[in-house]
Amino acid sequence: MFKNIYLPVDNSDFSNTCIDLALEFAKAGGTTVTASHVYAAKMHDVRFRQMESGLPEEYQDEQELEKQRNIHDQLITKGMEVITDSYLEVPKARCKEANVPFVGKSLEGRNWIELVRDIKESDYDLVILGALGLGAIRDSQIGTVSERVIRRIQTDTLVVKHIPGLHEDRPSSGKIVVAVDGSGYAYGGLKTAIEMAKNLNRPLEVISTFDPYFHYAMFNSLTGVLTKEAGKVFKFEQQEKLHEDIIDKGLAKIYQAHLEISRKIVEEEGLECTIRLLDGKVFEKVLQYAREENPFLLILGRIGVHSAPDMDIGGNTENLLRLVPCNVYLSSKVFKPPIELEAEESIEWTAEAKERLKKIPGFVLPMATSAILRYSLERGHSMITSSVMTEAVENILPAGAMQAMRQIGENMQKEGMNPDSPEVLGKLKEQMMEAHTGKSAEEVTLKCTSCGSILKGDVVRCGVCDATAERFLPIDKEEFKPDETEEKEVTTFTTFDDVEVSWTQEALDFLEEFPEGHVRRRAQARIEKNARIQKITAISIAFANKTVNEKAVKENVNGNGKKNGNPKTIQEVMEFGSSFDREDFNWSKEALERLERVPKGFMRDNTEVRVMGYAGANDIKDISIEVCEKGIAESVKLMEEAIANGAGLDDFLPKKEVGA
Repeated sequence: MFKNIYLPVDNSDFSNTCIDLALEFAKAGGTTVTASHVYAAKMHDVRFRQMESGLPEEYQDEQELEKQRNIHDQLITKGMEVITDSYLEVPKARCKEANVPFVGKSLEGRNWIELVRDIKESDYDLVILGALGLGAIRDSQIGTVSERVIRRIQTDTLVVKHIPGLHEDRPSSGKIVVAVDGSGYAYGGLKTAIEMAKNLNRPLEVISTFDPYFHYAMFNSLTGVLTKEAGKVFKFEQQEKLHEDIIDKGLAKIYQAHLEISRKIVEEEGLECTIRLLDGKVFEKVLQYAREENPFLLILGRIGVHSAPDMDIGGNTENLLRLVPCNVYLSSKVFKPPIELEAEESIEWTAEAKERLKKIPGFVLPMATSAILRYSLERGHSMITSSVMTEAVENILPAGAMQAMRQIGENMQKEGMNPDSPEVLGKLKEQMMEAHTGKSAEEVTLKCTSCGSILKGDVVRCGVCDATAERFLPIDKEEFKPDETEEKEVTTFTTFDDVEVSWTQEALDFLEEFPEGHVRRRAQARIEKNARIQKITAISIAFANKTVNEKAVKENVNGNGKKNGNPKTIQEVMEFGSSFDREDFNWSKEALERLERVPKGFMRDNTEVRVMGYAGANDIKDISIEVCEKGIAESVKLMEEAIANGAGLDDFLPKKEVGA
């Protein structure tokens, strides 16, 4: 995994944890551990000379002064060497015990300067640093030596922030997590993560974050700055519609594509991983994720996709390095995914395909081109023809949808109707939606359980993650409807684009809990934008709380507010499972496919509830095919016991569904 690991040591708790990790990485064999300690004898010599004028009179004689200088130099130099040797003896003994090759280095000078020099002059492929050293105090986030070294080197660096013995209040989940943003540094970190997951036998998760709320908050703040005339030129309403309908969805599609590319890279290496798309400000959402999950290791690109090449460390990476509670790996390696590389080097377009490509609107052209290239590569095409483009478009729709629409069009023609007219196309969409959901397109707002996107009613496939309609769940607006007390105090505001948004007083009080300024504006933007997308007429406390805390893990609590133990009966499993939503867990593709083999309707819904009950009871967030099968098997066993004891149909339903 690593050939030469570098460990600056100082006998602190963080330093000793660095040794533990180095030995864990060295298990695979072929690794040399090089440890160093820097001592500053010359600095003490300078300090002694500065204090000479304050020595007692008997030491002011020149000969005596020279004698004291020599004694001090010998004592300090020898003492520093003894301390350094003692520090190095700890990793040396540990390496000898583990049969790992060891090299010790005693360096004299300014600590961070000598460490940087040694790292740049040597061929280390990993530096493991403690976030803090012996000088740490309670409010320390990262030590000055660590920070100065990190900024000046380009070698992959693991910064130790979690010490199992000291941080028992926040145990690690054990995951290796990689944050990807499409940059070569992030994908380089992914390649390292794959190797680590293999050698350490740890689960791997890939996350990506996009921010659909930035422009909304920015436009809102502009209303108090721009003049009325400038506002007309800026065209707030059209700008927001452009972002809602095109740019925000396009961003989600791009970052979901980063996740899908990452998953393919992982699968090509013979591993599995879970993926998760987060929406919000990158630093905020990844920090929230790290605090909730507390992974074993969070891998970040040293710089991001928008950084200049000569940047020492990206802004998001720097902020996360300071505040996340887990160990952080800064990746300096660069890797370009094969899919993009192959698309650039081996795919050609026919003249007809290029002509057809020109007809695609400019603002969606990059996304459309990327989708066609990916479709072509997956099927081994080296030349994109017009027919391949047609196949790619048809692939976006569910199986049989094109044929069904053609049949409907032929029937309309027989009845003397023009199937290409806007009126008929609109009616056709409504008919498809009613057939799919039982409601008209205006009535239905859906949420994709695969990626969390909010969808309008007239869609049959998610525009972000490409999930089909089986993965969509209708949003129950009644759940967020203000109660009678809340409805008495509702305030309506006009937004920057002349849309009226209503807030209950309780929801406004909830918003006041956020720090004044930009943080509160972002929270407001997140809540309002979700309300507009979901067509929520009045923002209640329930909706506001759900929107900004939607990643919180639910707990099974009893009437006294105390956490219950594991459910023991099928009734308890059903009640517990019904307290979760599908998006509370990370379902693997195989687990979802297994669930979909259960007959649709009552049986599938209740099987899903039982699996979630099993996963929740065992503190499992990632539902793999194994977890899914265990959940089904366990619930079947409990059902058989219940039936043997005379249970009826109602006993296998969540309480909230009985009598519905």
